[in-house]
Amino acid sequence: MSALLAAERLELAYGQVPACREITLHVDEGEIVTLIGANGAGKSTTLRAIAGALFPRAGAIRFAGRDITRLPSHERSKLGIALVPEGRHVFPFLTVRENLELGGFKFRKNAAKIRSLIDRMFGMFPRLKARASQNAGTLSGGEQQMLVLGRAMMSEPRLLCLDEPSLGLAPLVVQDIFRTIRSINEGGTSVLLVEQNARYALETASRGYVLQTGSIIVSGACSMLKQDERVQQAYLGRSAAVAAQ
Repeated sequence: MSALLAAERLELAYGQVPACREITLHVDEGEIVTLIGANGAGKSTTLRAIAGALFPRAGAIRFAGRDITRLPSHERSKLGIALVPEGRHVFPFLTVRENLELGGFKFRKNAAKIRSLIDRMFGMFPRLKARASQNAGTLSGGEQQMLVLGRAMMSEPRLLCLDEPSLGLAPLVVQDIFRTIRSINEGGTSVLLVEQNARYALETASRGYVLQTGSIIVSGACSMLKQDERVQQAYLGRSAAVAAQ
């Protein structure tokens, strides 16, 4: 079976400043795959390249068998790639419902489809339904994270790219978010997850890639990565056992 997403030997840079090199990874249909590592390891840069926010200097990216290396982000969205960037970027002065409607922009000519998708998101996130008419900027951090997840899912993506979904959230809220990620995956959406919290990442994904200073240093099944001593290099000197707790 061919991979849904395949990135081959990516060289990434910001201007003349190199950021990542020789990045090769893949995500199969129905998988959750995680990129883990310390701050500055190149995780978010890799995710931005896959979503089309950064074009590689070298290498190739294929999605569902199509070369998308030079395809802009809005065209990748149409193909089924959705990005939830770090930082919970809601439209603060629009309501929860209006934020969700923007996520379904490609279905804008089908009002019934938009309503159906919003109902589905409210079923997935009941707290958002209770705040449908509330401005997004007044939501809690956890509710905003739910909203950006729901907004991304409004496009019915085949691949959901998540950048640090646990960042700045309380532990109980993080557990809810990761339960939702697993539920989204069980519904048929593949997930590429960037996460610094090794415990949640390795418990949620089936496979992972560990990045350090812009390169992949080890990859494999998450059950194996939990025990691999090389993982400690990606976590500021902590042992693999501590990193996976």
